[in-house]
Amino acid sequence: MDTALDAAFWITSVAILLLLVASAFFSGSETALTAASRGKLRSAADRGSKGAAQALHVTEDNERLIGSVLLGNNVVNILATSLATALLTRVFGDSGVAAATLVMTLLVLIFAEVLPKTYAITNAETFASRVARPIGLVILIFAPVVSAVQVLVRALLRMFGVRTDPDTKVLAVREEIAGALSLGHEEGVVDREDRDRILGALDLGERTVEEVMLHRSNIAMIDANLPATEILTLCLESPHTRLPLYRDEPENIVGILHAKDLLRAMHKMMADGAVDTAELESFDIMDVAMTPYFIPETTTLDDQMRQFLKRHTHFALVVDEYGALRGLITLEDILEEIVGEISDEFDAEREEPIAMTEDGAYVIDGSMTIRDLNRRQDWNLPDEEANTIAGLVIHEAQMIPTEGQVFSFHGFRFEVIAKEENRLATLKIRPLDAA
Repeated sequence: MDTALDAAFWITSVAILLLLVASAFFSGSETALTAASRGKLRSAADRGSKGAAQALHVTEDNERLIGSVLLGNNVVNILATSLATALLTRVFGDSGVAAATLVMTLLVLIFAEVLPKTYAITNAETFASRVARPIGLVILIFAPVVSAVQVLVRALLRMFGVRTDPDTKVLAVREEIAGALSLGHEEGVVDREDRDRILGALDLGERTVEEVMLHRSNIAMIDANLPATEILTLCLESPHTRLPLYRDEPENIVGILHAKDLLRAMHKMMADGAVDTAELESFDIMDVAMTPYFIPETTTLDDQMRQFLKRHTHFALVVDEYGALRGLITLEDILEEIVGEISDEFDAEREEPIAMTEDGAYVIDGSMTIRDLNRRQDWNLPDEEANTIAGLVIHEAQMIPTEGQVFSFHGFRFEVIAKEENRLATLKIRPLDAA
């Protein structure tokens, strides 16, 4: 082996080593930047970390990031393998190809893939902050090539009938959080109650007041034409602080009566030590009633909660597109979607909506919402087409069932136990796998 060959051998060997280092850099960077928590990076950036801020900027466009890193990684891997093949072929002849394949497979697998990725995933945020700036430069250099590849890939996918939206994110933030919570719950790290509370807060922007409102058939109202003494009696007997006032018919809501406002008015009448008949007859309940606050049934819970806080009120009446009364909603109703049922000493004792039978089935109130049942039993019944369990059965059956009818769908067996007119009052549900 002459001097020239010795020099070429060592120069090529050093080049292969540098290319393996570059391959390790690309592999580790890809893992760190995709595995790093954006929340932790944001926190570090707020504390003044420029590397974390750059990492946040780099990861905003995941498609361009992954494309650039993969391009760089493939270029250095192919180049390193080509140089190794040429080098070992010169040394071992034709058997150098097999030797190069074996050697480079081991080197790339251990030192350019497993080792850097293992380190990167255990130190994701730190690694991502350190490599963000050079990776940003790589993305800038490879941008034209990556863009051309993206266009080519989309064109090829379109040929097979697959259309992609260039602005679509691979995973929305909510899905990322929901997936992490579900995984944590399955692994026993996250309690079911904690998972439900966080998911409930995330769902506020996706759900409307129609889904959680108290239906108008269950609203306690007071006729504004009643004498003041009767109104006072009804107000004191009611467990509610705020009561809608109607005139002539329940649909005609003319005000909202707050118990404290009524009591203040009565206390004012008693300033002289007594309330005479003339004072009661001349008392107009509308003098202490608040103006009713109407909202459309399509308002999201998130928007409505913000409106409640902005208007300093906790009570709203829900109407449909024709202005007809549909129900009412309070701030407490929205909060219950996050923290679960809220009860106080004035709430009437409620019957348990779920009762388990000896054969492993569940007897459930038909008015119970699908969401509440899913949270209580950790089920996954769909709530896109109906809000209540009774509504789900009617939707799936495409009819109003009779008592005793049985249906099976979504992995459950539904039996109608009792009806009240056209309403499914009680249902018996059993998971099919338990049957």
